[in-house]
Amino acid sequence: MTRSIIKINTKDHKIAKLAAIAIALSIIEFFLPSPIPGVKPGIANIIILFTIIKFDFSTAVWVSIIRVFVVSIIIGTFLGPTFFLSLSGSLFSLMFLFLFKNINGKYFSVISLSLIAAFAHTTGQFLIVRFWIIPHDGIFYLLPIFMISALTFGLVNGIITRSLLSLNIK
Repeated sequence: MTRSIIKINTKDHKIAKLAAIAIALSIIEFFLPSPIPGVKPGIANIIILFTIIKFDFSTAVWVSIIRVFVVSIIIGTFLGPTFFLSLSGSLFSLMFLFLFKNINGKYFSVISLSLIAAFAHTTGQFLIVRFWIIPHDGIFYLLPIFMISALTFGLVNGIITRSLLSLNIK
């Protein structure tokens, strides 16, 4: 039998550590009560935003995708609607962060990137809800509530991320 050799480098360790933190935060968030069904603060997104700014975009993509898959397996939603909502929100956030991250820093701070990611996340989820789970335009009556939540939590998560970045963590 041929022995397979997998070379693990420091970037792999970094991704594993960041993904573990994001997974832990997601699981904690899963157990937090929510006054409005479906509204969560997205505290794991702090780690994703931190990763994009501190390291690079590809590392953040890995951390985000690993988090979505592992958390869905742990909480039992893998390949269910909740999994696809989480995946679509993550992919939309990453897509918009990719578009806005490299624009001049004087226009987009960490907080504004967090807000962009929060609104993109909500938009991605609403598209999945509208076109797959509840194919009716009435779902858009809920959009203001979710966008206000995205504004609130995006702002808070951006402030927390800015604080983490100022700690100069490696």
